Amino acid sequence: MSEDLPAEFGGTERDKSADLDSVMAERHRLLSLAFRMMGTLADAEDVVQETYVRWYRLDPEERDKIVVPTAWLMRVASRISLDLLGSARVRRETYVGQWLPEPVPADLFADTTISSLNSGRLAADPLERVTLDDAVSMALLTVLEAMTPAERVTFVLHDVFGVPFNEIADVVGRSAAAKRQLATSARRHVRRGRRARVSLQQHDEVVRAFRDATAGGDIEDLLNVLAPDVELRVDGGGFVNAAPQVIRGSDHVARWFMGVMRKQPALRLERRDTADGLGYIIRNEGRRYGMVTFSVSDECVTNVWLMLNPMKLTNWPLDY
Repeated sequence: MSEDLPAEFGGTERDKSADLDSVMAERHRLLSLAFRMMGTLADAEDVVQETYVRWYRLDPEERDKIVVPTAWLMRVASRISLDLLGSARVRRETYVGQWLPEPVPADLFADTTISSLNSGRLAADPLERVTLDDAVSMALLTVLEAMTPAERVTFVLHDVFGVPFNEIADVVGRSAAAKRQLATSARRHVRRGRRARVSLQQHDEVVRAFRDATAGGDIEDLLNVLAPDVELRVDGGGFVNAAPQVIRGSDHVARWFMGVMRKQPALRLERRDTADGLGYIIRNEGRRYGMVTFSVSDECVTNVWLMLNPMKLTNWPLDY
């Protein structure tokens, strides 16, 4: 790769004999990249593992020819992700019920993207990017799922990690003009998926009102905090009985939640900081039952994402 990569990602590196420690030091950043590509930590771990396997299979002479090991690792991880995204879509077509990306803690991938490392670089080209302060939120991850694999890889590499378009050619296999079109199309997905943004404080106030209404059992209070066109998605992964289709409309969503609370009165909600803002771990008689996160617009909940698949809850321990 050329030396046009941001300096934060090794653009000025000249050491051709990167040792094990320096290469392994990139693992968390690679996992951050792969998670945004794939949507689950398990798939991201597979991508990162395969990336390192390919690094260690190189002959010493081949490694010596790599001027920027960090850039090489990112390129290979992106290629692997692009290949896997196609098969992942096929698997999700046979997934039991609805498939959702994995919710993660707010700070899991802090300080791994170009926006966190060099905000001034982004400001220089505002029309080329979207605001990505919620880069691992469920709100964005669900939008990424609607993109084609090429759009997703291009968007994540360029808009999230600041990789120049000419450096994405070997990954996506498109011309510079085509890659710009992919990025533009991806940004349209992102902007369409967003409604009027609210502050974190406003988000959390509405979410607390949701919790209070749900715990209090008052359907009118709950209706007051739900947008008329609110949507509820539930991912049980075949492990837990869950709504097989999207539940739409404030009345349907409110009645679904009230029905669940009546049937399982032992459920308790414990607050957690998520990439979307305030969310809740759901405890059922001392066991971790699920995780619920929200998007908020115009002082109402517009989306509810309920994760019940235990394989996607491993980063959410219970508080005791």
